[in-house]
Amino acid sequence: MTMPPLHRPKPSQNGLRIGADFAQLLKATAPLPEIVTAVVHPCNETALEGAMAARDHGLITPVLVGPEARIRAAAEAAGRDLGGIEIVPSLHSHDSARQAVKLVHEGRVQALMKGALHTDEIMAEVVDRTRGLRTERRMSHAFVLDVPSYPKPLMITDAAINIFPDLTTKADIIQNAIGLCHALGVAAPRVALLSAVETITPKIPSTVEAGALCKMADRGQITGALLDGPLAFDNAISREAALAKGIVSEVAGEADILVAPDMESGNMIAKQLIYLAGADCAGIVLGARVPVMLTSRADGTLARIVSAALAQLLAHHKQGRSIL
Repeated sequence: MTMPPLHRPKPSQNGLRIGADFAQLLKATAPLPEIVTAVVHPCNETALEGAMAARDHGLITPVLVGPEARIRAAAEAAGRDLGGIEIVPSLHSHDSARQAVKLVHEGRVQALMKGALHTDEIMAEVVDRTRGLRTERRMSHAFVLDVPSYPKPLMITDAAINIFPDLTTKADIIQNAIGLCHALGVAAPRVALLSAVETITPKIPSTVEAGALCKMADRGQITGALLDGPLAFDNAISREAALAKGIVSEVAGEADILVAPDMESGNMIAKQLIYLAGADCAGIVLGARVPVMLTSRADGTLARIVSAALAQLLAHHKQGRSIL
């Protein structure tokens, strides 16, 4: 038996197969100037090519931070000419992360892009209490997904940094994601606080926290969005499922942001959408002094390009230069 296609075909843009949501996002970046970006340890072909492709799309001006011989070997493997591109030498991956964060403090770069190193290595420097990039808000990660079966970009948070966030941390996670939505032109994003059920159930702590977070929004402790929860995944993204359960909500079925109860569930949701629903994804760290493009070492060029687009839009939005 022949199975029907799972998702709509993706048109090609500069050799990339890209969905409608991400194509629109990249189009929106066209009037904005590139942001100077420290590419941390781009010491393999995939990481180096992703940074160069983001440059080719007019998103970043890369500053390559890593052992120079390894960077040049990666460039040769990728068939890339590094003429005119600054290289800041380092000893190894830990040193690459430290040197990149130092460039932020010196005012030489506006963003960071993860290359061929572990997430823990770059984030250890970013969150360091003395030399890192902390702000008054807890840092968090957001996946932005182009899901073929969903009519708009879908954000999932936090799926990479905060393992078991408490109530205060969840408030920061939500506010960070709202800020990114504003940078993407969504003036009043709809935020669904996920759990297994739609009613507050004391035996399920995430439902109690969802209720508290909604009340925090009512009292102005979380601003700039519509919040509702607890909501199960189905009624967060399906209006029909919400109506079938008698849920009356401005968020149900139309969520822009899905807030996971913990990192494990958020990561699973995102990867299920990527591998089973054909979604494309990008990733970014929010709440630091500058945007941090945080992609998996297994991610391809598209994920790195769109992550760079998110960082560019966010950086210019903070400067009051967003054109969305």
